[in-house]
Amino acid sequence: MQSIAPLTSSPLKSMFRLGLCAALLFGNLALFAPPANAQEAAPTTEAAAAAKPPATLMDKFHHGGWVMYPITLCSVAMVWLVVDLWMRTAIKKMAPPPHVAQIQDLFRAGDYVGAYQFAKGNQSYLCDITRVALSYLGDGHDATEEALFSELNKTNAAIQTRINYLSVIGVCTPMIGLTGTVTGMMSAFETLGTSGVGDPSKLSAAIGEVLIATASGLFIAVPAFMFFYFLRNRLQGSMHKLQEVVTSLFRKMPYAHLKDAHVGEEEFFAAVPNWVAGGAEGAVEVASA
Repeated sequence: MQSIAPLTSSPLKSMFRLGLCAALLFGNLALFAPPANAQEAAPTTEAAAAAKPPATLMDKFHHGGWVMYPITLCSVAMVWLVVDLWMRTAIKKMAPPPHVAQIQDLFRAGDYVGAYQFAKGNQSYLCDITRVALSYLGDGHDATEEALFSELNKTNAAIQTRINYLSVIGVCTPMIGLTGTVTGMMSAFETLGTSGVGDPSKLSAAIGEVLIATASGLFIAVPAFMFFYFLRNRLQGSMHKLQEVVTSLFRKMPYAHLKDAHVGEEEFFAAVPNWVAGGAEGAVEVASA
C-alpha cells in the first residue's frame, strides 16, 4: 500500500501543474489581446477618418491658436513693406529720367533759379537733393558739397530704416511662433495629465497647435530675411547711381560767379549782431553784460 501512493499522487501533481500553466498562458493572451469593442471600433474610426474632409487653411489657422493673429499682422506688414520698398529702391523712382533730363537742360542753360523751382515742384529723391544743394550755391563749394552729401545720407538712412523693419519682422515672428509652441505644449501636457492617452483627439489638437504656430512663424521669417538682404543691396546700388547723377550736375559749377547768390527761397534767420547795428551804445551794453 505504501508503494502505490507515490504512483497515484505523481500524475495528479502533473495534471495540476499542466492546468496551472494553461491558465496562466491563456490569461496572458487575454491581457495582450485587444478587447472586442476596440476591434469593432477600429473599422468605425477608420471609416470616420476616411469620411472626414481634409482640413482647410482656415481650419489650420484656428488650430494654430491665438498667436496666428499677430503672425497674420506681421505677414501683412511684410507684404506692404516689400511692395513699398521695391518701388522706393528703383533708380527710375529715385531719379526719374524726365526729371534728370529737365534738370540737366536747366543747368546747361545756367538757369539755377529755374532748376530750383522745378526741383521744388516735383517729388523725387533727385529733386529733393538738387533743391537743397542749390540753396547753398552762394555759400561756396564746400558748403554745397556738404549739403549735397548730407541730403544723400539722409535719403539713404530714411529708406534703410524702412528696410530694417523687415529684419524686425524676421526676428519677431519666430519668437511669436515659439510663444505659441510653449502655450501649446502646456495645453498638451495639461490634456495628458487630465485625460491621459485615452482621448488622443485632444492631445493631437494641442500638438497641432504647437506645430502650426512654429511653422507659421518660420514661414513669415524666412522670406522677411530674404527680402531684407535683397532690398538692402538694391538700395546700395540705386544710391550709387543717384550719387553719380547728382554729382555730375554740380561738377564744374562756377562758384566764383555765384558768391553770395540766393538761389533758393529758404528764409535766413542769421542777421548782423544788434550791437553792431546799434553802434557804440550797443557795444557798451554788450561789454557791461
